[in-house]
Amino acid sequence: MTADHNPKSEPFSNAEKDPDDWTTGDEPMTGAQASYLKTLSEEAGEGFDDSLSKADASKRIDALQEKTGRGAN
Repeated sequence: MTADHNPKSEPFSNAEKDPDDWTTGDEPMTGAQASYLKTLSEEAGEGFDDSLSKADASKRIDALQEKTGRGAN
């Protein structure tokens, strides 16, 4: 790495890192994740699991967004 290396120029952020690689991924999901996941679960007609970890909640959100069409750009 050179002295003029700018980490902000990298093409990805922590938000785009694979949830399996998160150092805090095994912690309980955040309140925001729980709220959004509950909404998505209801829209998809699926059960809501409030015991998911941060990483598992993120993966579940991704799957439900695909199923419901939310989050599509």
